[in-house]
Amino acid sequence: MGTREVATPPEATSDQRHPGISLIPAEEHVLPTLESDGSRRWLDPRLATGSYWKRRRVVAYLLVAFFTVLPHLRLDGKPLVLIDLPARKFHLLGATFLPTDTVLLALLMVSLFLAVFLITALFGRLWCGWGCPQTVYMEFFFRPIDRFFQGTAGKGGKPSQPLTGWRWWARLAVYVSLCMFLAHTFLAYFVGTDRLAQWVRQSPLEHPGPFLVMALTTGLMLFDFLFFREQLCLIACPYGRFQSVLLDRRSLIVSYDRVRGEPRGHGKRMGERSTRSQGDCVDCGMCVQVCPTGIDIRNGLQMECIHCTQCIDACNGVMNRLHMPTGLIRYGNQDEMDRKPAGWLRPRVILYPLVLAVAVAGFGYLLTHQKDFDARIYRNLGNSFSVSSDGWIDNSLRLSLTNRTDQARSYRLTIQQPMEGRVQLIESGEVTLAGGEIRWVPILVSAPFESFSEGNCQAVLKIEDDRGQSRILPQPLLGPFQKPKVLGDKVLGDKVLGDKVLGDPEP
Repeated sequence: MGTREVATPPEATSDQRHPGISLIPAEEHVLPTLESDGSRRWLDPRLATGSYWKRRRVVAYLLVAFFTVLPHLRLDGKPLVLIDLPARKFHLLGATFLPTDTVLLALLMVSLFLAVFLITALFGRLWCGWGCPQTVYMEFFFRPIDRFFQGTAGKGGKPSQPLTGWRWWARLAVYVSLCMFLAHTFLAYFVGTDRLAQWVRQSPLEHPGPFLVMALTTGLMLFDFLFFREQLCLIACPYGRFQSVLLDRRSLIVSYDRVRGEPRGHGKRMGERSTRSQGDCVDCGMCVQVCPTGIDIRNGLQMECIHCTQCIDACNGVMNRLHMPTGLIRYGNQDEMDRKPAGWLRPRVILYPLVLAVAVAGFGYLLTHQKDFDARIYRNLGNSFSVSSDGWIDNSLRLSLTNRTDQARSYRLTIQQPMEGRVQLIESGEVTLAGGEIRWVPILVSAPFESFSEGNCQAVLKIEDDRGQSRILPQPLLGPFQKPKVLGDKVLGDKVLGDKVLGDPEP
């Protein structure tokens, strides 16, 4: 049999380890931040200070101020936002959420996700370009610091002087200071500003755990903004990958008008547009030079695009200098760019608000109808029931009791059904809980055999606090199918355990 010859492209090269295998050279940039040889491509984007950039700068500074001030704000003596993990409490806008609020927390998370879905369907990745902390701090704090020390303040691009020696160390000192401030602000959302201020004034040896958390957070931020940078958006953040299912052809995105811009050419002026021999794009590459993730928006919608609008400002600046209409790159949608009907109404922008309204309404109803305490009953592990010496059927249960207020409360437990039943607190006759305390209280619920039908009895318990608020707790009880025969302190046919015996008696 003859050997098969493989045609080799002219530009292909041979692998030295495998001479028979030909390799096609990679493109100049395999990925936006990856060179053809596999090395990291460091991005130094130019700065386009157009109208969108000025608006984003105002929004960014307002968001930073809001993020910094928010943990200091109070409502009814409580922080507006505090995620107190050690105490297992979550304060939000004056409301306190506890681990027992699983339904409330679930509805809150569902509402947030649905809001993200709706905003993305309508406005694309507006959050990424305008509100994401990674974008806000990277583009309006850390890149300006780089440009200051690199000699490109206000314009960006490749450094005009090497960042070595004292410049490198000075930039690192500014980075560390800013990251420490951000780390302390971030920590305030989890421990509160009062406790954080106390820790700052103390030696780290007095609170080593929180100090290590702050140091670790500072280190992670330093790694992110100094080294990882745009890679967080390209690799780590899942939101860009979600856009393939969250966006549709009518979602608002940053788009390049191919119909108007292609074919590209140089040297056009306003009078040359009527010939249509060339498109309006002059192929200057400014949209690529200003992109903080290194992509070419002219290649269409891409996962790496964070909709920061730098390419819009850069392109509009070029169009103004050439006396041509702006908007070659603009906010739009795919149908509009393809000259198709581009109405905003479609099924997902109807369904998302409806489901979101249901979730928010359910959350609001449950939140406004909460009582000052939560109570739930659970069955203990082990035997289902026991029989006392007087023939009553005992069920060993646990009462989960949560005091939602900030003051101590006392609670009383009674049985309403069956009428002849009884309930006993095993540890004490009264339960008193401190503010915000959660406690498991063992109880014993007893009922005569006549209250059971085929081994089941539906009991109803009532728990009431010292302010008159009460909760009704239905609880099924388990018992024997046949009436136990009691003789003194024994039950015939069963093993005696003190004055209690377990299980059904033998006939």
